[in-house]
Amino acid sequence: MTIRIVCDSTADLPGHLVEEYGIHIVPLKVHFGEEEYRDGVDITAGEFYQKLQTSPVLPTTSQPSPGEFVEVYRNLLEQGVDTIISIHISAQLSGTHHSAEVAKAMLPEADIEVIDSWQASTVLGVLVLEAARAARAGKSKEEILDLVRRLRERIRVFFMVDTLEYLQKGGRIGKAQAFLGSMLNIKPILTLEKGVIVPAAKVRGRAKAMEQLLAKMEAAIGTGRQRLMAMMHAANPEGMAELEEKARERWQPQEIIISTVGPVIGTHVGPGTLALIGIIP
Repeated sequence: MTIRIVCDSTADLPGHLVEEYGIHIVPLKVHFGEEEYRDGVDITAGEFYQKLQTSPVLPTTSQPSPGEFVEVYRNLLEQGVDTIISIHISAQLSGTHHSAEVAKAMLPEADIEVIDSWQASTVLGVLVLEAARAARAGKSKEEILDLVRRLRERIRVFFMVDTLEYLQKGGRIGKAQAFLGSMLNIKPILTLEKGVIVPAAKVRGRAKAMEQLLAKMEAAIGTGRQRLMAMMHAANPEGMAELEEKARERWQPQEIIISTVGPVIGTHVGPGTLALIGIIP
């Protein structure tokens, strides 16, 4: 049985991992006014953050159409793939999962499983990567689906944003709405619970926010050595370097995935964002 993993571009996985494990990506789109760009295809993360600084309008995003998913699924089926496992950004944050479900219904003879990851960005990316590794190792469809469903229950993310402005304007602020109107220099720490953004803490200043980010993760996953961790940043390489150093010192992960928040997720969290991902043992 040949099993292939499909995801969307919000997974924000480093390109070398996508290529190594043959992961197939369906891009979402970013719009600056009338200009449309396919996430990761027509515009890179670096180009996006540069454009964000100079654009007179804030960008918006849109999901792939069912037809775009059908095209990817059909190509894989024509190559002799038996089973497609399609894992996507939280249905609470995007209509992407729904588009994939519609595409699946348009190919009733095909063996396609569509999964709501409850996650976004590299948190989704970790689930996709683990699924692709399991497929490479010869695991069955049922084993891979079980792995993904168990992992989405155990994976944790905490992230700090410079401002809630982008989440608010993009309509993705979730329960973090409670943080709006806070005092100047308050840095919100946020998390995802079954696909919804919820507040985790708020502190004053970047240094305290960094420590709180680490403390929240430690409370969630413990202090033991981690097999796999991930972290991501939005146009904040200095913060990323500091976070990596502290995470390596604290958890000594066997593997660490470092990625950049791509254009679609970057539209909603804004530059300066830092995120840390761990897994409950």
